[in-house]
Amino acid sequence: MSSSGSCKEEGLAPRLAHILLWLAWSGGADDPGAVIRIDLGMIDRAISTAWNESDVLQKLAEEAAKKKPNAKPIKGISGLKVKDLCPPVISLALLPGSGLFMAVLVQMTVAGKSFTGGNVEIALAANLTAGSRLWQDAAGIPRFSSRNCHIALVSVKTNLPGSMLPKVTSKFLDSTLQKVLPGLLCPAVDVVLNLVNAKFTTMTSEIPLGTAGTLWYALLNPPMTSETFIELDLKTILHQKEGKEVDLPMDHPSLASLPPKRDAATQLILSANFLSAELSVLQASFNLDISNNMVLGLPPLVTTMLGALIPEISRVLPPSHPVVIEMREAKAPVVTITTDKSFVQLFSTAEFWVSPSNSAPESLFVLDVHSNLEAQFAIAEEKLRLSLALQSLSRVALASSSLGTFDELPLKGVLADIIHVAYVPSINRVLRGGVPLPDLLGITYQRANISGFENALVLDVPLTET
Repeated sequence: MSSSGSCKEEGLAPRLAHILLWLAWSGGADDPGAVIRIDLGMIDRAISTAWNESDVLQKLAEEAAKKKPNAKPIKGISGLKVKDLCPPVISLALLPGSGLFMAVLVQMTVAGKSFTGGNVEIALAANLTAGSRLWQDAAGIPRFSSRNCHIALVSVKTNLPGSMLPKVTSKFLDSTLQKVLPGLLCPAVDVVLNLVNAKFTTMTSEIPLGTAGTLWYALLNPPMTSETFIELDLKTILHQKEGKEVDLPMDHPSLASLPPKRDAATQLILSANFLSAELSVLQASFNLDISNNMVLGLPPLVTTMLGALIPEISRVLPPSHPVVIEMREAKAPVVTITTDKSFVQLFSTAEFWVSPSNSAPESLFVLDVHSNLEAQFAIAEEKLRLSLALQSLSRVALASSSLGTFDELPLKGVLADIIHVAYVPSINRVLRGGVPLPDLLGITYQRANISGFENALVLDVPLTET
């Protein structure tokens, strides 16, 4: 159901409040890991769905049909009941700096028996209007709470004879409708808002990141409301499996500004720092021991190959023994996002081991390896999935050696091939688990348009099917 209505801000106070809240977090220690801008159309859909799912109008009809103790009978009409309930017509408007304004047109027919024994039908249209404040509770969850609910009768039509209409209609309005409808309809607003609040609550559920750790989202600041969307600044709380919290990197650029919001789309903005922190939780799962059977199509991973590349160590290497390369992440990965491309930098160690016959494995040497990988993003099973492709090795340096010093440069090419063939595919298998996205209001991320912004990834979710 499409929304209508508008609410223009009075003065500069709401706009200034929005700006001050923005300045409060931009560049601060508690930068948001994610920002979500919920379009008015998405809120309209959630409210309309809640009205229908709660079956609140049917409950209204059942309540109205019950006999009330001490209720005065309506002169000339008996056996009143409500029938022919129409679907509500809902109009919403956002109140900048405050919350939501809701207008609901309710249409029904009240039927009964007249004193002459004939059927009486009175068709009613009532307009419910209510404001709702959007606030942040102690658990970091956005919540709507209703206020200022009013009911106004829009029209009353009856099949009573014209000579009876003024008196009976006046009595009906005074003694029943104006007294009963507010007590029935206004509580329905709370029912609907609580259903919407429940859909906000799912956003803060703790989500496992495979076996590596957990993630959950919470509000970092109170919600901000504009005329067309609600903005939620989210703290992304990551824990390793041991329970240690992983903070967002402080030594990398944070979100300095937000991209323009597209019309008729809910927008999720994920900071590059959040994605870096998420990869750091997973980095222990990147560890891989690479052996010869994992690099088919490349030169055999044996000591003879190493000796051919580095003649100065060939004389101290046992001949034709298999070599195993232990790839380990030494530092947290760094995600860099621009409007054109996205990259991930890995800071690894590559330790070369040899296993002589009938003896324990021996460490030959350790290389510091910095890899630049291009990142591609997609949505799968409502999660953000990363896929990496090796672009280059920006650094290959000898960190330690049991064979003495040597020039490691000849190893760079073959090591790049090994990382491309064995290590990156292994990391991509880990990344298939995806990054869980905020679950709220039934947003379907599968349809999102993904683009890059400075230090952020942007997901624009259209309101209609594409």
